[in-house]
Amino acid sequence: MKVIKRDNSVCDFDRKKIAVAISKANEAVDPEDRISAQQIDAIVEDIASRHRLRLLVEDIQDMVEEKLMEMQKYQLMKAYMIYRYERALIRKANTTDESILSLIKNSNKDVMEENSNKNARTASTQRDLIAGEVSKDLTRRMLLPKHISKAHDEGAIHFHDADYFLQPIFNCCLINIKDMLENGTVMNGKMIESPKSFQTACTITTQIIASVASSQYGGQSVNIAHLGKYLRRTKQKYAKQCDETFGASLDEKTKKSFVEMRLQESLKAGVQTIQYQINTLMTTNGQSPFVTLFLYLDEKDEYIEENAMIIEEILKQRYQGIKNEKGVYVTPAFPKLIYVLDENNCLKGGKYDYLTRLAVKCSSKRLYPDYISAKKMRENYEGNVFSPMGCRSFLSPWKDENGNYKFEGRFNQGVVSINLPQCGILAKGDEKKFWQLLEERLQLCYEALMCRHNALTGVTSDVSPVHWQYGAIARLEPGEKIDKYLMDGYSTISLGYIGLYEVTKLVKGVSHTDKKGAEFAVKVMNVLREHCEKWKKETGLGFGLYGTPAESLCYRFARIDKERFGTIEDVTDKGYYTNSYHVDVREDINAFDKFRFESQFQQISSGGAISYVEIPNMRHNLTAMEDVVKFIYDNIQYAEFNTKSDYCHVCGFDGEIIINDDNEWECPVCHNKDQRKMNVTRRTCGYLGENFWNVGKTKEIKSRVLHL
Repeated sequence: MKVIKRDNSVCDFDRKKIAVAISKANEAVDPEDRISAQQIDAIVEDIASRHRLRLLVEDIQDMVEEKLMEMQKYQLMKAYMIYRYERALIRKANTTDESILSLIKNSNKDVMEENSNKNARTASTQRDLIAGEVSKDLTRRMLLPKHISKAHDEGAIHFHDADYFLQPIFNCCLINIKDMLENGTVMNGKMIESPKSFQTACTITTQIIASVASSQYGGQSVNIAHLGKYLRRTKQKYAKQCDETFGASLDEKTKKSFVEMRLQESLKAGVQTIQYQINTLMTTNGQSPFVTLFLYLDEKDEYIEENAMIIEEILKQRYQGIKNEKGVYVTPAFPKLIYVLDENNCLKGGKYDYLTRLAVKCSSKRLYPDYISAKKMRENYEGNVFSPMGCRSFLSPWKDENGNYKFEGRFNQGVVSINLPQCGILAKGDEKKFWQLLEERLQLCYEALMCRHNALTGVTSDVSPVHWQYGAIARLEPGEKIDKYLMDGYSTISLGYIGLYEVTKLVKGVSHTDKKGAEFAVKVMNVLREHCEKWKKETGLGFGLYGTPAESLCYRFARIDKERFGTIEDVTDKGYYTNSYHVDVREDINAFDKFRFESQFQQISSGGAISYVEIPNMRHNLTAMEDVVKFIYDNIQYAEFNTKSDYCHVCGFDGEIIINDDNEWECPVCHNKDQRKMNVTRRTCGYLGENFWNVGKTKEIKSRVLHL
């Protein structure tokens, strides 16, 4: 009998190697969990007696595990799996060489396409990615328990952001921008006092955003309502200057017109500062700051009129876009925009409906803003309306010692996601076995999440002064520990999940949109949420269920499972798993029914969730989009629009590519006709790579993943 090794070389079957491996695992468990030398010999003999011409090393190891399971020696089987895994790591002791060199050669597609906001070809970004590869390697081999690393590598769970785990920094946050603007802050050892004008406030805000982004790895959010105060100050300053300069020589109407003209100039310049600074600054991780602007008109806010003006200008400038190096207006990646729908602007005769129509027009061309329903959010979060951290992860309600709700100045400690379809595959249609597997995998997730928490315990404020000493999160003394902000639910820690649709198909044989499937899917979601609540009660940590952790993870899990279990119809054959609770893109469902169905899962996903619908030809469908926005307000907490977006790689034009008189695709700006230099991207499946043209179909561009 010949054995095929991992490097595809062939050697003779060797009984001793198998016996040694089992014996090593035997020594690692308690005496009552061990097996005798005779039993070890029996396992080896069983494998040898199969008389196969060729065996893979992995096949032999699987056979050993099966025999141990038959003997009900589960602890020994676990020890053997860990021993097997540790040996694999030893064989790959120097694991970073290849990945780093492939980065430099621009051939490491997994890393290069993992974050679409980073240009992995530039030296500054590569420096961050190289450090990330070292961090991932040390995390897998040394920082995480072996069984957690093994579960991650096998796609049972995903330990997010391992490329930053080596450092004592957290995921995402809601900046306390109000405190930093009103009470001043410090950056690079320099005092920055409270601004006296709107434009200065905008400049300081962008400086804070860049500094914060350099000392964490996830997104951040800024509530622009805190800028309204400084716009009013600017107006008052112009009014005073006008009186001092012209006195009684000008009538009140002319003075008012003059002040409004100056104010509009300052407003435009300030918003332009935010937009251009964010898109031109480069943080230490090699990208523009990942920041979201929260656009909310709160009736209780004394500066609501000023904030309405700011929101209007932000939407106007986003609709226009930013010029690229070719001088063509394109859609900037940042800042992300989130627009809140409330009674005063939900297109039902409210005072600020004009802003919502502008927001819809902006979405039709630039995809942003996304939309939050204040009505539904109040139902889900104890009457509160607040921004996610970045663009998706939500905090849980938390009250200070005075009983006041607090959201700004809080953060997320990290994320671990569970691969639901893999539980379904391993269960092989046995629902009882599925629930057992789910319980085991959730225990792994809990242990991995505690690794996240423990890595931050004992960290001092000196690790990031802008966060911990100068107001973004807290105002601690140098050397003071951050531990109190990790406990009692002040910060969150998130359990993510992928593939609710696929696991329902595997266990129930139907989609989760089917009545029978929906009951099962809701039960799965409730089990996930119940575990988060149980962990929260046991530890005092802010565990939350996170509905949309990462699009790229949909492909990683699917790829691992296809390699391991082969092609499974409507599961691994697609090349991706459906993100979180979302309806599979191939199902025939209209926008309203999709939102109505998915809203039930958003309620359960306390740590964040977002849904989307695809509206074809959005620029010509504003009425339809407005109807959907009205529906969002009454039916779902958080939603976005998707559509196709034509893009010319020659000039950067991202408008609508035309079909010319010769029946060819043509860019209307630079008149490029080279199909290879045009692209159509869709946010439907989250695929971040290059799309391609259909063979023989000159008018159709397809996504490699979904073939849209």
